[in-house]
Amino acid sequence: MSVDAHRLMVMDHDSLERLREHSAAWRVLRADNALLILSFLGSFFVDDNRGAAPVSQIAAALDDHLYDLNTRVDLGRTGEAAADRAPLRYPKEATSYLDDWAAAGMLRRFYPQQLEEVHFEVTPAFEKAYQWVNSLLTRPFVGTESRLHTVVELLRQIAHGTETDPQTRLAELHRRRAEIDAEIASVEAGDVAILDETGIRDRYQQLSTTARDLLADFREVEANFRQLDRSAREKIAAWDGAKGELLGDLIGTRSQIAGSDQGRSFQAFYDFLLSHARQEELADLLAKVSTLDSIVVEPRIQTIHHDWSEAAERTQRTVRQISDQLRRFLDDQVWLENRRVLDLVREIESLALAAREDPPAAGIEIDLPGIEIALPFERPLYKVPAPVTVDSHVEGAKQAADADALFTQTYIDQARLVANIRGLLSPRTEADLTDVVSLYPIEQGAAEIVGYLAITDDEVSVEMDESERSVLEYRDPNRPDGTKRARLPRVTVKRG
Repeated sequence: MSVDAHRLMVMDHDSLERLREHSAAWRVLRADNALLILSFLGSFFVDDNRGAAPVSQIAAALDDHLYDLNTRVDLGRTGEAAADRAPLRYPKEATSYLDDWAAAGMLRRFYPQQLEEVHFEVTPAFEKAYQWVNSLLTRPFVGTESRLHTVVELLRQIAHGTETDPQTRLAELHRRRAEIDAEIASVEAGDVAILDETGIRDRYQQLSTTARDLLADFREVEANFRQLDRSAREKIAAWDGAKGELLGDLIGTRSQIAGSDQGRSFQAFYDFLLSHARQEELADLLAKVSTLDSIVVEPRIQTIHHDWSEAAERTQRTVRQISDQLRRFLDDQVWLENRRVLDLVREIESLALAAREDPPAAGIEIDLPGIEIALPFERPLYKVPAPVTVDSHVEGAKQAADADALFTQTYIDQARLVANIRGLLSPRTEADLTDVVSLYPIEQGAAEIVGYLAITDDEVSVEMDESERSVLEYRDPNRPDGTKRARLPRVTVKRG
């Protein structure tokens, strides 16, 4: 991202007016039942770190919440007559509230794959509004020291991480080593410096705020990746060109996701969470901090690393859907082509059966009352035809259409591709697709690469690893250098 993209927007009157009209987060705060929205959705989804949930589960929890609120209102009017009671504060059904909130952009409504029940999940816009309302609460303690240390440490990482002079880097490393040696010597001498209660509460407050903000950021990252997935689905639905061009477009989209700043940052975080040693370290540190008497431990913070893992997995699942769209598109195309062939075969069989039951009559029927008789001598003698000159040149004639396109259709023989893999691999072994291509070069362009990805064989299987990328080269007579490159996730072929 360029430097200009990071500049702050000027919040003038017109910008604020547009933001008020189009921002779903602002719409949450302006809603008539904003108290109900923030109290229920914030507790059910944000505080409990829930992802998508079925409508039956959400509606049951919301119904209990509405009953509790309406009952408390009624209890305040026990001295009034039943006929004079005012209407319920929240009279609508729970499902009606959920539908209204989804239409206003506070909830995302969708059907998960292979499930028939509608699911809901909160949007990043709602989470921004909920965080802002939480920030209005008065805090009994506002720490500043830990945030100052965090700012200084980040500045050090940026400054020293971008330093190219080896001598400057070595000087910084020696300085840090000297500080560590001095601290070791102090501890060995019995002088152990520990944080006071104020410092502990300050740092724990910073830990709690950062941990919750990180969970909120995951929803926004997931929403951005979901938008890219939706764009891929739209391209597939509206595509009417060659499959090779769409394949290159989709693979390029997948590479852009992985190569963007957001994608690289998320992948680094995800790899950190996948480390078993890091998980054990986080669990031990959280358990140790929870035993301190000087802080009030938040129950959610004790298991925050599990919430991180769950939120990261939901985001990673959204990224994988983009690759699934490619495989599903290829499977659908193969199915449609096979379906057309079967329809033609059945039509020919039906015509053959109809002809067997009622075969056509042999000979020619003539609708005349009798047979016309012609004597041989009544026929004229043979005359040599006069030569005729034909001028085939026509003024203004258009150039004949090029029929070469009818003969450029490409047929991929998957049996040959499977034979290539069997020829390279022995039973119960595997190899990268790049190894197969290096031994058996690509002859039919991107369509042959798609053929490898769509292999369906009982003995040979194809798997894609989205965490790594590979590059396949093949000949292209239309390019000056004669070669073309396709960027793919790492593809592994296995032989059972």
